[in-house]
Amino acid sequence: MQYYRAPRWLAGHGAWGGHVQTIWPALYCRARADRLSDAVSYQRERWTTPDADFIDVDWRLAGPSDAGRPLLVLFHGLEGSSQSHYARAFAHWAFAQGWDYVVPHFRGCSGEINLAPRAYHSGDFEEADWILRRLALQRTGPCVAVGVSLGGNVLLRWAQEAGSDAARVVCAVAAISSPIDLSAAGAALGRGVNRHVYTRMFLNTLKPKALDKLRQHPGLGHPEALLRARDLYEYDNAWTAPLHGFASTEDYWTRCSAKPGLKTMKHVPALVLNARNDPFMPAAALPSAQDVGPAVTLWQPHEGGHVGFASGRLPGHVAALPEAVGAWLAPHTNERLR
Repeated sequence: MQYYRAPRWLAGHGAWGGHVQTIWPALYCRARADRLSDAVSYQRERWTTPDADFIDVDWRLAGPSDAGRPLLVLFHGLEGSSQSHYARAFAHWAFAQGWDYVVPHFRGCSGEINLAPRAYHSGDFEEADWILRRLALQRTGPCVAVGVSLGGNVLLRWAQEAGSDAARVVCAVAAISSPIDLSAAGAALGRGVNRHVYTRMFLNTLKPKALDKLRQHPGLGHPEALLRARDLYEYDNAWTAPLHGFASTEDYWTRCSAKPGLKTMKHVPALVLNARNDPFMPAAALPSAQDVGPAVTLWQPHEGGHVGFASGRLPGHVAALPEAVGAWLAPHTNERLR
């Protein structure tokens, strides 16, 4: 992915290239490079959270017992799940390596509304901390974590907050297409095609979930402001920020962005992968080498879109993404096994 080039049939110029390389892979690309079925069957566990809520955790195990195998943990993106195209691609890659694989769902993203008066957000590092430490306690083999889009920002914020303790929990982390500057990403998603395509898609599921939560907990928020929201700035101001203890959208985006903390990251190896034509994250807002600490590796190919990175002949596949990221992660698990 460091030197990724889109296949000729998916190439495009300017912003349109980023849109095509985002939308086509999500809708039409296979999760595997071969022509076998790319469906993934999981074993689901329900975990009770410390605040008496629940999350659903989907497993794909490479064998009947732990046996010291590496574990790949994937944190999905905004309104994603274990069945997102990238999650299925990573599931196939992990299984081919003989690794175990798990996707913990953010609250409300597993097909059932959660119980507590909260949802999830881009800086939900406390939830990631609880999940990763629980996994570390029940596993004997090395663990690596990948976060995609929102999940990547959450994962980086967790590594920053955990500091030196992060290396006791995971061997390495990777953030893919993550909005590490939430203000820049939010502004980009509030304009033009982004607003009419991606923001509308997100709000079509976010708003009904929020309204369900209001029915579950009357008085928790203001449905009128929620219904009026036409972009993520307004939605976060009406719902995400007050629900999770932030003063405003600006407060939420500023405090939860992972980019400022990249400079001090030195304890756990971290890969930060962003295509420079990603419609969600402007290239001008991406970090450069002087903006990151010694543990951070930056990959910023010119193409790839948002969690796209398609390869192969039409209709293409997205298997090259986990192959490249997995190849970066694997040596870190080997170091833990020595």
